[in-house]
Amino acid sequence: MNDRSVSRSGTLSARMFAWIVIGTLVAFFVNNVLLVAFDFPPIGFGNDSEGSNMIQLAIYGAGVIFGIGKVFSHSEDTLRQDAELVTNINRTIIRICFWIVLLTGVADALLAFMRVENLLIYFVDKKTVASLGFPNFVVPYVHAPLMVLGVVLGLYTRTLGFFWLALMIVAAELMIVLTRFVFSYEQALMGDLVRYWYAALFLFASAHTLYDEGHVRVDLLYANFARRTKGYTNSIGSLVWGISTCVVILFIGMGSKQSIINSPLAVFEVTQAGNIGMFIKYQMAAFLAIFAGTMLIQFVSYFLESIADIRNEPGARVTAAVVQ
Repeated sequence: MNDRSVSRSGTLSARMFAWIVIGTLVAFFVNNVLLVAFDFPPIGFGNDSEGSNMIQLAIYGAGVIFGIGKVFSHSEDTLRQDAELVTNINRTIIRICFWIVLLTGVADALLAFMRVENLLIYFVDKKTVASLGFPNFVVPYVHAPLMVLGVVLGLYTRTLGFFWLALMIVAAELMIVLTRFVFSYEQALMGDLVRYWYAALFLFASAHTLYDEGHVRVDLLYANFARRTKGYTNSIGSLVWGISTCVVILFIGMGSKQSIINSPLAVFEVTQAGNIGMFIKYQMAAFLAIFAGTMLIQFVSYFLESIADIRNEPGARVTAAVVQ
């Protein structure tokens, strides 16, 4: 086998690993929907779960087949092309999430304010007013349509929304300062909104920061490494620390319906303020899953870029970290 064949085989193996990881991640989230929404048992648990387990295993098998098929159907693609495609997929996911939290935050804060000030009675009938005091009504009939709208906006816009969301956080903080210290007025929803948007900003922006190599490095030797040595360092780090950490977060947080992420999602959990606050705590639990999922996807892209650096593939990106 000549050097070119060995190189091509190594490239296909790296690409196949990357796409199988992404396919398996998608399968994991599909399986999680079955766990939370349809009471499927975790794989391997229970005496009466064989039929359910077969469906779930088939979903994971489809994820693996997708990864293999993606590579062989685009066998001429380079590592850097795959890395850029993976990053673009991640950008779309993050953009959708930002639109969802922006729309949901504004709408839910307005509803909470109207509940507290007894203003809903002027817009809807008494039965609807009562229903709007329970998350089991608000989530499917208010949040869900806004989530769908967020998906549409995320697919057809091109900005990630970091700056707009940061501006909205500043505006929300300013509102708290003005109402508390000037008008001596404060409601639980104000703090809820700021925490909601802060959590979204930091957790969703982490993957983009990794793409731009903006995370803090404890750098004693790395800066002086050659590009190929950096490639080895980053590829090993992506596997050993990056991807593995994200997998641990997902398995601990979403391993069963009672796990720390799934449990709030299953019951549409709200804050201790009850119906005088916002009904968004369940989404903040989901932020941890979104963080782990988008970081895992970005680490896959980072892994592909690192293997491309090892193989001296042309077209390396110039990041902000490199410019500095």
